[in-house]
Amino acid sequence: MNTGVFRVSDKESKRYDLLKKVLEGELTLVQVTLGLGVGYRQAKRLKKAAQEGLKGVVHGNRGRSPANKTEEGLRLKVLALSQEKYSNFNDTQFMEELAKREGIMVSRETVRKWRRAAGIKPKIKRKTPRHHKRRPRKAAEGLMMLWDGSPHHWFGKGNPPCCLMAAMDDATGKALSLLFVPHESSWGYLELLRRIVRGYGIPASVYQDRHSALRRNDDFWTIEEELAGCREPTQVGAALKALEIEPIFALSPQAEGRVERLLRTLQDRLVALMELEGITEMGAANAYVANGFVEEFNKGFGEAPEQAEGAWRKVPRRLDLDRILL
Repeated sequence: MNTGVFRVSDKESKRYDLLKKVLEGELTLVQVTLGLGVGYRQAKRLKKAAQEGLKGVVHGNRGRSPANKTEEGLRLKVLALSQEKYSNFNDTQFMEELAKREGIMVSRETVRKWRRAAGIKPKIKRKTPRHHKRRPRKAAEGLMMLWDGSPHHWFGKGNPPCCLMAAMDDATGKALSLLFVPHESSWGYLELLRRIVRGYGIPASVYQDRHSALRRNDDFWTIEEELAGCREPTQVGAALKALEIEPIFALSPQAEGRVERLLRTLQDRLVALMELEGITEMGAANAYVANGFVEEFNKGFGEAPEQAEGAWRKVPRRLDLDRILL
């Protein structure tokens, strides 16, 4: 192939003839500007380029793939990945995984635009936000923990449902611990508490719903309870009492807004990631969330507390944690 051969249009040939006369002093640049069909500043740039000969006047993109053709190829590749490998990902998470796993850097708005134009609907239809006053966050980590269980098809519709037990810090919004169990249960809450106390310390309080594992919901009183004038707590309640953690019961599902939003976000993001990884059972899922997922999740969704110093307490020497959390 002769790389010294290049195509020249009639327009470029005419421009070069005019510029050559300017370079040779036969005409001024002002005189040829109208014939060049450009402004004076552009004419100056063309004059400089013409010093290299006819090749300098040829458009710089000659022989290159047009930018719109390159973008079209990228768009088709992104849409193919969207409909196949990442079909269960929302726009933002899909954009993140494209960068992390595929080395494709595109903005969320570009992903959204390409997907909608291809007829791919949003994964979750956004509702009009209701205006209500939110409870202020606690000032420091460890002042309040929130926890709850979420029964869901965590491994896809084709697999049996299970329950994800989740705990979060109120001040930062960070997930403290995640645990997959068959059902929301006393053991699940006690195991969450064990992991949190060993990993962070004892929180001052816990915000929770009125699940039977957390609060006595029956009407039965023993003779001892009637004589004492109060009822014995549940197994989880007894552990909280022994560790001097104040239980705060939500009066409505809406009052648990923060932990409910955490669980909805996990249902959206974690399900998609586990499907991508081929995870279909609780053991592998617990290993997955424990091996970097929580830390990575908190980088994106956690925030700095108002006070830098945390309020976590150490376990007193007099307490046998294993005995309390049996």
